[in-house]
Amino acid sequence: MKKIYILFVATAIMIGSGCKKYLDINTDPATPQDPESRTLTPPLFAQMERGVQFDSRYLGGVIQYFGGAVNVGESHGWIPSSDAAGEIWRTNYYGLGANLNLIIDKSTAKTEWNYVGLAQALKAWSWQITTDYHGDIILKEAYEPNRYVFDYDPQSDVYAEVVRLANLSIANFSRTDGAGTVAKLAPADLIYAGDNAKWIRFNYGILARNANNLINKASYDPAKVIEYVDKSLTSNADNFIVPNLGTTATNGNFFGPLRANLASYRQTRIIVGLLDGTYLVGTPGAVIDPRRNNMITASADGVFRGTAPNTSDPGTAAAKNQIPNPWGSLGSANPGPTFGKYLFKDNAGFPIMTYSEMQFIKAEAAFRSGNTSLALDAYTKGISASIDFVSALGTPITSADKTAYLTSAAVKQTAATLTLKDIMLQKYLALYAYGFVETWSDLRKYNYFDGDSKGNNPYLGTFFFPASFYADNGGKPIQRYRPRYNSEYIWNLEALKKIGGDQPNYHTFKMWFSQP
Repeated sequence: MKKIYILFVATAIMIGSGCKKYLDINTDPATPQDPESRTLTPPLFAQMERGVQFDSRYLGGVIQYFGGAVNVGESHGWIPSSDAAGEIWRTNYYGLGANLNLIIDKSTAKTEWNYVGLAQALKAWSWQITTDYHGDIILKEAYEPNRYVFDYDPQSDVYAEVVRLANLSIANFSRTDGAGTVAKLAPADLIYAGDNAKWIRFNYGILARNANNLINKASYDPAKVIEYVDKSLTSNADNFIVPNLGTTATNGNFFGPLRANLASYRQTRIIVGLLDGTYLVGTPGAVIDPRRNNMITASADGVFRGTAPNTSDPGTAAAKNQIPNPWGSLGSANPGPTFGKYLFKDNAGFPIMTYSEMQFIKAEAAFRSGNTSLALDAYTKGISASIDFVSALGTPITSADKTAYLTSAAVKQTAATLTLKDIMLQKYLALYAYGFVETWSDLRKYNYFDGDSKGNNPYLGTFFFPASFYADNGGKPIQRYRPRYNSEYIWNLEALKKIGGDQPNYHTFKMWFSQP
């Protein structure tokens, strides 16, 4: 009996061990169940551009970066019962959210402070762009487990959280202790290759955006904005660009011909007018911007044209006056990978932040503080950097052409003649096709045509409005996009009601940041 008992126990142990290995179907050696930060990081950058580019199909028409009679219901409106314009929301809470929290937790335990800093920087960026796009959002309860409804937090709280996270990221990238090294971060860091100094500058850029949106607040401090900019990107070499391989539709730029997302879109009249002197000089054709041929395309008859807000292309093939789409082709058919220009090529990277933008932020803050000499210097640097950026994306712009433009009537030459309008319209042009939310923040903080709390209005003489607004707008322009429909209006409606999100004109409620 003793021998039988020993044999039975041994057999049971063997069977138990074998069954565990055989039946453990949730463990896949080819797919790590406990991924390291280095494997989690690279896909996050693709999520950043995905959110902005997806939603740009709607926002682009509002701010007049994109034209044509596409997404008509989204022109200063919204599409009821739809997730349209909800990709930034998805990016923040799904594409980035929990992944960034996981990186912070895992890398903190391993003292990999540069990975912690990177995750905090992306969280700061994500909260900033999400609140600037949607207004009040879910912050404090966002990642609480076993919760099915979530309360919304005021935009002021989100702005404060962005500042907190950016400063934490700066502190972690500044640490010299722990296991975080360039060698560890570099392979996963598709943006700055493990360069902590550049990540610190990116954080200061986020802080500059955050502070610069508050021009209507009593707390607005232009000196602090200038300080942040001076600590941010130092040249185009610091630009935050998400790379795209562009060999297939899967790895190609969302804006490129291979992805076929912009066939029905058109270049706009305001972009054409900014590039030919209409809005900067006052006479069409008075000064031709050297960026023009790289950024937009002429019709078949050689004339540059663009659509008015929310209108179709009135041209015809017979008259050779059809308006090109962003790829530079006519009509709405996909022209194939041989087409594409500027940021609309299959292999073009997508900018998240540029040196040019930072300089225009500095110019605006300096101008508002009365330091017009400093404003002129930053304004000129912003234009120069934008020309260099555009030149690298197409036919090189010669030094002679660049100098000719910088000394032309389209660019103010003295501090005494510089206006806020000059600064903001050149910034608007420089951010064309990538700074969608930042440009919209500028338009809203100056209340489109109404001006800021002190009456300053840099957008007089330009236009951003369609002939008529969406019916629910009540004659008012759009100020925010509603939270993502399927996650909020179906499952979290009671929380939305507390902030007025169930009202038909909620999208016209002004943002906290744009109010006094």
